[in-house]
Amino acid sequence: MSRIGKQPINIPAGVTVTVKDNTVTVSGPKGSLSQDINPNIEVKAKDGIIFVSRPDDEKQNRAMHGLYRSLIQNMVTGVSEGYKKTLELVGVGYRVSIQGNVLEFALGYTHNIFLSLPSEIKVETKSERNQNPIVNLESCDKQLIGQVCAKIRSFRKPEPYKGKGVKFAGEVIRRKAGKSAGKK
Repeated sequence: MSRIGKQPINIPAGVTVTVKDNTVTVSGPKGSLSQDINPNIEVKAKDGIIFVSRPDDEKQNRAMHGLYRSLIQNMVTGVSEGYKKTLELVGVGYRVSIQGNVLEFALGYTHNIFLSLPSEIKVETKSERNQNPIVNLESCDKQLIGQVCAKIRSFRKPEPYKGKGVKFAGEVIRRKAGKSAGKK
């Protein structure tokens, strides 16, 4: 048995879960999410608990068992609490501004980078004097917010010599010694 797959999922107050035709829909105060489920995996929701089960120990079914349990757990957590990610822009002249649902980045290139955000993501930017600009992203969809953060980070990944670039708040960048360390 999958250790993750056999754990039940508790449904918090204010969250409704419906299972219909291999589709699980989770609605809550932060939004609504749905996920198509493999027909071999069975999902039951009753008495405030969701159970995920598989018919046999075939390799494909074992793989899907824990996956769908984790996806449903992430949906329940997302619609009840939401997910937050914080990105930090480290570098001289690096800036971010927001106009409606479009982020504009100045990351040391000859041109600014524009990123149109999905409507499910709420964004907030903070730029204070003598501090790095910060981008706060919030959404109920864990996969979507992770994908958007990865896209933003890909514009200018942190480099190992000075640590300049877009990084997650609290992320530690492995630093390398420069040229002068090799001379003796």
